[in-house]
Amino acid sequence: MRSNRMLGAALVEHNLVKVEDLEKANEKLFQIIATQNLRQSTLLGVLAFDMRVVTEDAVIGHVVDHDGLGMIDLRSYDVSEDLRKSVDLGACWATWTVPFDKEDEFYLVATAYYLSAASRKHWEKVLDAPIIWYATSLEMIADYLEKIESDRSAAPGGAQA
Repeated sequence: MRSNRMLGAALVEHNLVKVEDLEKANEKLFQIIATQNLRQSTLLGVLAFDMRVVTEDAVIGHVVDHDGLGMIDLRSYDVSEDLRKSVDLGACWATWTVPFDKEDEFYLVATAYYLSAASRKHWEKVLDAPIIWYATSLEMIADYLEKIESDRSAAPGGAQA
């Protein structure tokens, strides 16, 4: 919830959505969260796909232009086996963010929620190393996480890492 609240505040601050639209989106988000559907429990998804008051491309474009992030397509990226096994999926779903590689002492992290200070701070604390941030879509994050969940379920004994 904190990641969603901080994202909403940042979207208003950067004039990407109006306060009135944010309030309506928050109401819809609470209803979605009650269903425990992780893939749809996203404020950005409600604003972009349900209400159509902002586009995901506009948000990604904003962080690329104003914050200097690169963009990543996780479908074509060979994700580190260690990260696939060890990543906290609950935290990834909550922050719409995934660490997808480590190069020397740097983590490479993809996010749809870069504007959420809570999401960034969470991963900075958890990873405790320099991060190179990349912007990506909600769909990319969700597909990536669902693939990891599937891989973990298919592991011998269905053990979760």
